[in-house]
Amino acid sequence: MLKKSRLLALLLMLCLVFPLVAQGQVESAPAKEIELRWASIWVGNDSKAPAVEALVAEYNAKNAGKIKVVIEPQPDYNAYEQKVRTSLAAGQAPADIFTIKFNPTTATFYQSNLLMDFAKVMDPSWKQTFDAGSLEQSTVDGMLKSLPMETAILPIWYNMDAFKKVGITELPTTLEGMFAAFDKLKAAGITPTSQMTGDTNAWTSMIWFSHFAVSLGGTNVWEKSFTDPAFVEAAKLTKRMITEYSTSDAVGLGAGGSGGHFLAGRTAVFSNGPWYAGRADLAATPFFNSIKIAGLPPAGSTKDFMISRLQANICAASSKDKAREAAIVDFLKFLTSAPSISKLAETSGAMFAIKTDYRPTKPLQKQFYDVAAAAKTTAFDLEAALGSEATLEFAQQLGALALGRISAEEFCALVDRKIER
Repeated sequence: MLKKSRLLALLLMLCLVFPLVAQGQVESAPAKEIELRWASIWVGNDSKAPAVEALVAEYNAKNAGKIKVVIEPQPDYNAYEQKVRTSLAAGQAPADIFTIKFNPTTATFYQSNLLMDFAKVMDPSWKQTFDAGSLEQSTVDGMLKSLPMETAILPIWYNMDAFKKVGITELPTTLEGMFAAFDKLKAAGITPTSQMTGDTNAWTSMIWFSHFAVSLGGTNVWEKSFTDPAFVEAAKLTKRMITEYSTSDAVGLGAGGSGGHFLAGRTAVFSNGPWYAGRADLAATPFFNSIKIAGLPPAGSTKDFMISRLQANICAASSKDKAREAAIVDFLKFLTSAPSISKLAETSGAMFAIKTDYRPTKPLQKQFYDVAAAAKTTAFDLEAALGSEATLEFAQQLGALALGRISAEEFCALVDRKIER
């Protein structure tokens, strides 16, 4: 009897509920907001930080309740690169969205199933917004597991106010003329250049070395053995730059110190990419309007080239959750849209692999576009061409070379052992 009573009660309940379901009066729970973590290096003093923050805020406002992008600041570039490598090695994506410097070392990340393959989710209209050459460089074995975002040329910067103090009004056009100008600066108590051997890539000195190597060995120099005479001579010239024409703290100095010397007016010549042109502390210097950029005077037979690279490619974590995957794609379409890229370029001075109608009006930023357009050919820098492991060895041995503990030949042999061919 008890069982029959319970059965009747259950049937009565179903009869009461069913009409509500049939009439659509029982609604499903609202979709939960998808939160995307972006491990971003474009924070703090980075010239792209203000525009990135504004763009994320704009996107979040438009997608309130549906998608929210949360920036996880990564102000230490070197620590961040290590974080990406260790996270992937441990079988975990460092974030939903993150960036890499695309080079032979990071190209191995494509072997990981942790990364989204954009080739599978990129529609034709989105694909057409990217520079075709940059997309091709970013494709490995048919996979596009990183989107080319930021590109760069890496010229030499000259504080012409400092040069004018010693009677020089034109940029040097020969290597001999450059060293003669440096000697005049030294005689006047002005340290000619900012060099460094610290950090994981000896950044500014690595750029100088790359200019020397390409001029001496050609744009395909990176395909040669690192013991090739072009690299040996480039090592000797880089050592000369550090020991004769840089600050006394160059050995062991990091990028912040190298740039700091130039910003403070303690050095007259610097090397860096276009993103540095948008820094507020650079614009505040008394010599800002005097800065000229150019390629290095030729050290060898290769002339009229510019060192260039894919500076930052965007990666995303793969997901079996189609809603999360769609959210990531939607945000990246927004971030890489022409209006977003134009805002980033205008405020930071950086250059990008996405097509826009943006043309800089600020003189220093405009110089980057003019120098890039004037170059007859381009070539990678050491890090972009040979990867992180070889570059780390380059940085670690550069101090020993500068201090005379190893010869240029020994230096090149040590780096050569770290190159995977």
